[in-house]
Amino acid sequence: MKLPVKTRNLIAFTVLSSAVLISCSPLVKYRNLPEVKAWEPEIAKFDSITRNVKYPEDAVIFAGSSSIRLWSTLAGDMSPYNVIQRGYGGAKMSDFAVYSDRILSPLKCSALVLFIANDITGGNSDKKPEEVRRLFSIIHRSFRKDHPRVPVFYVAVTPAPSRWKAWPEIDMCNQLIKSWCENHSGTYFISTDTAFIGPAGEPRSELFRNDRLHLNAEGYKVWSRIIKGELDRILKQ
Repeated sequence: MKLPVKTRNLIAFTVLSSAVLISCSPLVKYRNLPEVKAWEPEIAKFDSITRNVKYPEDAVIFAGSSSIRLWSTLAGDMSPYNVIQRGYGGAKMSDFAVYSDRILSPLKCSALVLFIANDITGGNSDKKPEEVRRLFSIIHRSFRKDHPRVPVFYVAVTPAPSRWKAWPEIDMCNQLIKSWCENHSGTYFISTDTAFIGPAGEPRSELFRNDRLHLNAEGYKVWSRIIKGELDRILKQ
């Protein structure tokens, strides 16, 4: 059966509009990058866990890169808050932004804590601080679609010894995101640099593992105290 002209025109318009929207998406240049697509199996694991595990609806989501994934004492450190852990090693703002709908949208929660630390490392492929800030705003907007009133906490990138040479750019990125958070209701920046930089003005190596990048047990104690303090300040109002 031949469709009426108006119907055919409507279908064509819908298809064209969808194509235009996709091509204009701020994430279009990231979606097909091999380093972004490589995370598909990891994200699929999150999909499965989310489908099969029933979490308390008041849980706090902790999401981001390896410092979240390796946080083996998270549940105890954040007690009495219930927690949902969604970290994967090597996460960048670009891939997290692409997958954020799958990682965050299906979950009910009382707050989101986000830490992503691999976009600026001192390498040739580093993003500019403003690009990282823009990607964070995309993640924030995606999360807000399904969680319009849930507090969002962004944890500053830690001054790690192995990436100290990149600290000026990392710090600039932190400051851009801090300023952005201050201008968006219900969004909070958690600063950590003063706790991780010693009196000599360099990272406190005693708070990091032998790789000089990831926190050790003492480092997590410091991190936990700061982050939980901010959760208490906002969630217990």
